[in-house]
Amino acid sequence: MPEPPAGRTLAQRYRRSAEADARTSPLHGRVAAALVGAEMALAALATLPARGRHPAVVLAALHDLALAGRAPALAAAYATGDGEAAAAAAVETLVGSADAVAALVARRQPRTDGTGRCAVLYPAVAEVARRVGADAVGLVDVDCAAGSGLLVDRVGVTYGDGPVLGDPSSPVQLSASVVGTRAVPARAVPAVVARVGVDRAPLDVTDGDDARWLRACLPPDRPERRARLDAEMALVAADPPVLVRGEAADVLPDALARVPADALPVVTTTWALSRLSPADRLHFVHRLEEAAAARPVAWVSAEGVGVAPAVPTLGDRPASGHSILGVAVADGSGLHAAAVGRCWSRGRLLSWLVGS
Repeated sequence: MPEPPAGRTLAQRYRRSAEADARTSPLHGRVAAALVGAEMALAALATLPARGRHPAVVLAALHDLALAGRAPALAAAYATGDGEAAAAAAVETLVGSADAVAALVARRQPRTDGTGRCAVLYPAVAEVARRVGADAVGLVDVDCAAGSGLLVDRVGVTYGDGPVLGDPSSPVQLSASVVGTRAVPARAVPAVVARVGVDRAPLDVTDGDDARWLRACLPPDRPERRARLDAEMALVAADPPVLVRGEAADVLPDALARVPADALPVVTTTWALSRLSPADRLHFVHRLEEAAAARPVAWVSAEGVGVAPAVPTLGDRPASGHSILGVAVADGSGLHAAAVGRCWSRGRLLSWLVGS
């Protein structure tokens, strides 16, 4: 989690969060404002580990305690949507259960795991498999959280006015608007024979504490997001992925070894490389190339302009507000990368750039 800019006080950070949250979650906005409006709560925040004072993780920790039955007054306020009661209960919980909050923020981080990124992954995985001529793929998702990004073929995705790709009967249905002159190809993803998640701290949806934390990271007044998360977790739990703990570059060989020899390993990174330094991004790509000495390895990326090494930027400016969708194949002779699309709003808007 990035540190805040120097000079921004704790109170300023929470006021900014309150203003931002109020637009999408009035309850979270009211609670964030209350935490810095009460002197004892502000003092309790200051005692938390430095990296655990971020509003997102503290709000999730308080929500986690409510969901676990350890903050009944806060749980009741969240259930009724009473902002004033939630504000008072949140302050009381933070002050009275400071040790419990500290324990959570010390080992947890905000996770917004979800299948939304599958909308950009689906056509790109199908495209890279076509380029290699693969009949089966094994997905290896970097920064997988709980593994929802590995459900590419198990959700339904509608692109503009086009057909539903993936599973039209899935309980999780996504949509993406399409801009530009090219339609998203109606090419199916090959059989997925392995699902491997890589993360520094992966979450297991079959573990009650991990599942509760995922729910706690959602605003309490967005029931539609909770319903979708529950559907996603049910899909993951029905066929749990293999979870590999560690930094991606370090554990990549182990993760790739979980893919059967007769399937194409497809490594996916969706806004995962931005947390790495430029040198570490290059190291990650070098590990991909090393792994390709034994067999071809594909890489699908949705990253900010210029973030994914070797993926063309199409002349776009870094930090331009959109991402480049890239496909690459390492086959022992180097890494061969191409840009196949642009996307905005984490995949809600997609522009496909190459022919079928």
